[in-house]
Amino acid sequence: MDTKNAAVKLESVNNMLRAAITGEIDHHCAKNIRQEIDAALLSASPDKLIIDMSDVTFMDSSGLGLILGRYTKAEEVGTAFAVQGAHGRVRQMFDMAGLDRIITFEGDVKK
Repeated sequence: MDTKNAAVKLESVNNMLRAAITGEIDHHCAKNIRQEIDAALLSASPDKLIIDMSDVTFMDSSGLGLILGRYTKAEEVGTAFAVQGAHGRVRQMFDMAGLDRIITFEGDVKK
């Protein structure tokens, strides 16, 4: 895993799309990750989209926008949405932005 640049690995199982993001999410990589997740979401039409952030080491406001945008997109197409594995400063950013009130967080871990 390259800890500087974020990447996303997509996996579709049992009508659930899992997007595992690794590395640092900033404005340089958020657009590409967004495009990959959106394309998979629209082609797979899953019942649920899970964003796994267990291996995200850094996130700025672009990361918040990335996640909020995927939440909105999932809602538009009738797909359930959850974030898993948000920890440390990444989770603090969600909480400070108030996103913990609208986004479902599952399986959070402390690192």
